[in-house]
Amino acid sequence: MTEHVDDGVERTEGVGGVLDALEDAVTQARAMPMSSSVLVNRAEILELVDQVRAALPSQLHQADEVLADADAARAAAQAEAEAVLARARSRAAALVEQESVVTAAQSRAAEILAEAQETAEALRRDADDYCDRRLADFEIDLGKVLSQVQAGRAKLAGRLVPGEGV
Repeated sequence: MTEHVDDGVERTEGVGGVLDALEDAVTQARAMPMSSSVLVNRAEILELVDQVRAALPSQLHQADEVLADADAARAAAQAEAEAVLARARSRAAALVEQESVVTAAQSRAAEILAEAQETAEALRRDADDYCDRRLADFEIDLGKVLSQVQAGRAKLAGRLVPGEGV
């Protein structure tokens, strides 16, 4: 998606859009006769590179939001686990107060505590798994963007060396 800014320059949205525009600029560039080289508009390519640089902070901000969401999910899971443990302790204390069922109460309290600990551990594992999946997805996306930027820079660098590719 593109938008026009007051300075008359057309801007694309996001790193992917800028990379698509960069690819279009190279693909549609005029070919040099009897060569695989093309002529590109330096100002246009540099503007697209600047747009990628401008879009990256937005992508990094999205990563921070994913991490914040994961931290919030983990904190909620921890709070729920602590609440389950508190309820288990409270229930165990109430059972101990009843003299006729002290033995049964101790047994049940141990079961409740074990269940609460299992629940807490399961919630922690789920939160950690969620964080890991979201970070892995983001890592893949950033890896793709980095590869595309490096490939584009390598192509540009090859064209900028005198006597090569022309």
